[in-house]
Amino acid sequence: MRHRLFAAIRPPAAVIDALLDLESDIPGARWQDESQIHLTLRFFGEIEARAADDLDAALEQLRTAPFALALRGVGHFETRGRAHALWAGLAPSEPLAALQRQVESAARRAGLAPETRKFAAHITLARLGRGGGSVLPFLAANAALSGEPWPVEAFDLMESTLTPAGAEYETVRRYRLFAD
Repeated sequence: MRHRLFAAIRPPAAVIDALLDLESDIPGARWQDESQIHLTLRFFGEIEARAADDLDAALEQLRTAPFALALRGVGHFETRGRAHALWAGLAPSEPLAALQRQVESAARRAGLAPETRKFAAHITLARLGRGGGSVLPFLAANAALSGEPWPVEAFDLMESTLTPAGAEYETVRRYRLFAD
């Protein structure tokens, strides 16, 4: 059996609510719902159950102290000049970067191929279909997005199931952050 897995940080309810409040009327936008709001540390892809067990064991070994994150700005990803996702950014955080590097190392120890894309800390807000409306008004209106720092005390191993209505996420395991 194969599992479509990723490691993620789920913001607290108040941050999720603030992000959901950003939803605006952009034609062709599919806004994330409460259950889909997260910061992906690493997408592992579809892996066999044995590799998932190895990954779980490697992630269990991570030792990182809790830290804080804060929202900072918005942006979009595009391909060939067409926006395909809107996101909320995060203030630069060396502890977050260090955690992401540890998650990547755990994936490699579990036998997974290295991630080839550069890590870009963001929380996806909406996915955009072809022929959708302009994202410029949204970006301008929310450029100064910021928020109070919130504590990050854990991250999750999540399973993604693709459905006609979009991806559904389920927490497989939670890993508490603590320093030795």
